[in-house]
Amino acid sequence: SCGQLFCGSCRESLEQRGVTNCPTCRAVFDISPKEQVRLLRQLVARSDGRHTQHAQCSLGVCYEDGAGVSQDIAEALRLYRLAAEGGHMLAQYTIGCCYDNGFGVVQDAAEAV
Repeated sequence: SCGQLFCGSCRESLEQRGVTNCPTCRAVFDISPKEQVRLLRQLVARSDGRHTQHAQCSLGVCYEDGAGVSQDIAEALRLYRLAAEGGHMLAQYTIGCCYDNGFGVVQDAAEAV
């Protein structure tokens, strides 16, 4: 899995046309959360590539939600920060929301912006 995030309608449209694999990396869409975490960890561990920030953010979501791993907000925030530093907009937004709401960090409106 490349760590790309697909919206529900994009994936549905692809599956209606018989596409069951990621158009970016050709990984099967439906894998277990544990397998997804394993694949994302591989992408995060390798040298920076074009999908590294997506994988970091996606793995952060897994840790935040406890999907395929034990829930660990500190690890989720670490991964979000890595992805945000690499320019990943969803990770930047997520970190801002965490600071705005005090989720896993001390609430700080100035840092949220």
